Amino acid sequence: MTDLVVFHSVLGLRPVELGFADRLRAAGHRVTTPDLYAGRTVSTLDEGFALKDAVGWETITRRALDAVRDLPAETVLVGVSMGAGVVQEVLPHRLGTAGVLLLHALGALPAGVRAGLPVQVHVADPDPIAPPAQVAAWREATARSGADARVYTYPGVGHFYTDADGPEYDAAAAGLTWERVEEFLSRSAPGSA
Repeated sequence: MTDLVVFHSVLGLRPVELGFADRLRAAGHRVTTPDLYAGRTVSTLDEGFALKDAVGWETITRRALDAVRDLPAETVLVGVSMGAGVVQEVLPHRLGTAGVLLLHALGALPAGVRAGLPVQVHVADPDPIAPPAQVAAWREATARSGADARVYTYPGVGHFYTDADGPEYDAAAAGLTWERVEEFLSRSAPGSA
């Protein structure tokens, strides 16, 4: 069993994140899904960025740090789109994490991340939120950090391709992502190294 915390996208804590958490729970994991927007959700990226700005990044980061305060040190940090940026903010305070999982976006790894830290990234190709040049630069920076990072790209799909309720949903790419996530969690579970 692995402990995980799933940070939601810029659209708020929606069924896609809750469904992902339920899927992980069904596989035997303990999952926390903090609501960084205090119950508010929106349906478009423009509305999401406006809501993020209204809530404020400082408040979002504080809520994320509060949400992990009592979780085990090795809790896997999971970011969905904007949640990748939240992971980037939380990780320097949680260097004992068993792993980092990023869906639909990238988040920088801090200086001092431990060598061999398991990191897995899943992004569309191309994706305006994580364009190919940014993905390539992220790979290089992460390799220098010593983390054990694996980046999976999914050609021809939309940004939120795992959201079964959204217009960009791609069942094949989403299914492959979930298979790879399950493999990642089996590798990054405490005591599995």
